[in-house]
Amino acid sequence: MAKKNLQDIDVAGKRVLVRVDFNVPLENQGGEMVITDDKRVKATLPTLKHLLKNHARIILCSHLGRPKGKAVPEMSLKPVAACLSSVIGQEVKFAPDCIGQEAIHLANGLQDGEVLLLENLRYYAEEEKNDEVFAKKLAELAEVYVNDAFGSAHRAHASTAGVAAFIPVSAAGFLMESELKFLGGELEKPKRPFVVILGGAKVSDKINVIDALLDKADTILIGGAMAYTFALAQGRKVGDSLSEPDKVETAKAAMEKAKEKGVQFLLPIDTLIVEELDFRAKQVSPGKYTEEGADIPEGWEGVDIGPKTVELYEKEISKAALVVWNGPMGVFEIADCSKGTFAIADAIVANTQCTSIIGGGDSAKAVKKAGLADKVSFVSTGGGASLEFLEGKALPGVEAIQDKPSVGV
Repeated sequence: MAKKNLQDIDVAGKRVLVRVDFNVPLENQGGEMVITDDKRVKATLPTLKHLLKNHARIILCSHLGRPKGKAVPEMSLKPVAACLSSVIGQEVKFAPDCIGQEAIHLANGLQDGEVLLLENLRYYAEEEKNDEVFAKKLAELAEVYVNDAFGSAHRAHASTAGVAAFIPVSAAGFLMESELKFLGGELEKPKRPFVVILGGAKVSDKINVIDALLDKADTILIGGAMAYTFALAQGRKVGDSLSEPDKVETAKAAMEKAKEKGVQFLLPIDTLIVEELDFRAKQVSPGKYTEEGADIPEGWEGVDIGPKTVELYEKEISKAALVVWNGPMGVFEIADCSKGTFAIADAIVANTQCTSIIGGGDSAKAVKKAGLADKVSFVSTGGGASLEFLEGKALPGVEAIQDKPSVGV
């Protein structure tokens, strides 16, 4: 069922509680906490501009870090209020608490078009417990609830799920709506050919996504460390590569399902291997590529897909009408191991006819690092949330939003 969006609700003169994702990186610079990346703040602008234009009284709430139910000064949202003020060109008031009399007083004192940011929700342990009493206290602040924090939608917390039960009107913000459109709508009836690219470290992290997408995809391309678990399942040797020997049967079952469904399931045919990898120092020893189809020798580990695999995968991507990519092809954070991941990003962008969806997490970081984020159709803001959504799981933060009225009722 489609969810209500900002176009469906009247916000004029109303106090609107907006759940945003202001979980931004902070750094102590000369005794002052400074935001080092304001992308998440700017991502909320379409929703905020709409609410401001329509004379809402805006109350923003978010978590920041993991203070574990205590007031940790280094995790205060106060620096975000200053950052947002400069971004939107007007004062953003700050409440030193997210519930209680002072928060209520500041919320009730808002005029049309004014903005208030509440202190870190996770200063209260009740937030992550989805405590009903805490959710009711949050609800006291507002008459309308808007969720624009897709990245937290897979968590049943008080501010993402519980609070919506106590506010009469709820809707998805524009960022949330985009996520539902691309991750939901595009995948419901996918354009053909539909190519899925999956990478990352563990088969166990992605097996539910693989299983769900095997029912929809035409081709699945596998990369990253989880490719070595699939290689083990084929009876190949992977040397010292990161793998999950206990997931070999799971990998075999996935390949068997692909065969039954007629889904093309491709694994790397060559690999960049090294003898030493120091992730912390972002360094590797001189590497070499394996021959096509060759095992990885003992003492060596795979860190990226090779040029022949890139060529094979590029060919499939070039034919796609829809591409979904989740997970890098190798240790892309190290320059010497990033060629495969960036080549895949280039291939996706080169196919200008396809709809391209980057499923959050490390693949989103990779496409941004490659400078291509603005050239794909959509980059998800949710890591864990996008994975669970791709699996077909119901997300508590989405479920809590009111449905659009049925047509003809």
